[in-house]
Amino acid sequence: MFNKLVAIEPISLLPAAEQKLHAYAREIVLFDDVPKDDAEIIRRCGNADAVLLSYTSHIGKNVLNACPNIRYIGMCCSLYSEASANVDIRTAREKGITVHGIRDYGDQGVVEYIISELIRYLHGFGPKQWQNLPVELSDLKVGILGFGTSGQQIATALQGLGADLYYFSRTRKPALEAKNFKYLPLQELLPMVDVVCTCLNKNVILLHAKEFSQLGNHKILFNTSIGPSHDALALTNWLEHGGNEFFCDTAAALGDPTGKLLSNPHVNCLDRSAGRTKQAFERLSEKVLGNIEIFLSENPS
Repeated sequence: MFNKLVAIEPISLLPAAEQKLHAYAREIVLFDDVPKDDAEIIRRCGNADAVLLSYTSHIGKNVLNACPNIRYIGMCCSLYSEASANVDIRTAREKGITVHGIRDYGDQGVVEYIISELIRYLHGFGPKQWQNLPVELSDLKVGILGFGTSGQQIATALQGLGADLYYFSRTRKPALEAKNFKYLPLQELLPMVDVVCTCLNKNVILLHAKEFSQLGNHKILFNTSIGPSHDALALTNWLEHGGNEFFCDTAAALGDPTGKLLSNPHVNCLDRSAGRTKQAFERLSEKVLGNIEIFLSENPS
């Protein structure tokens, strides 16, 4: 059992899961707002030996040095790699601190978002329509950039509705290629497809001016990554001509600190996370609690 567990910001656990935290620590403190800086994070952590955070804050070396009692950090958000994590995992490891994260908890909502928005645009069910006549998904050429869990789920769903699927990834997926998901190098995939979905790790910027030039015009681009998958200026220039449209669920996926892209007539942004569903919160809660139980079973107090 922990002596003190602190959630330094809202962590999206269901009420029942929050209540269960009391079984893991003698003292529980849950903050309901996001700390504004490291000093506030350090104050909130205090003498806690367990800390929980979501994706809106960062625990870096300064915090870890200032809080020597921490022995466990639970990320209540996606952890794909050390480089993209909002916790300095290398420093934590050097200090003997265990960091656990979660993943694959909000993917289904993202899949449904893409299918919904794409069909609305192809058929003209909303204020815009891609071509003069409504278009089905049948034989539509779709490219997925990043073929992890969410990319594979999107590809499977679209293929099931008749789309022709291609993908680009750092590693080939032979078993999936046997299911007619066709691999192409990025420079070959972009000009071939009509629709591109980027499903990349946080902080991975894949689309620059060169790639947008290869993609060409009268194309549809979705970004489902946590952050931008593109250079903001290159995206802006691509949207200025050629009948191109960009879709994303959150403003963070635009990667534009000026906020100007939100008002671009070719940007379609819900400004709400498609992955934040009832079922996603259930999966998130289960995985966060599961990580804590694993740690405590391996590190009894």
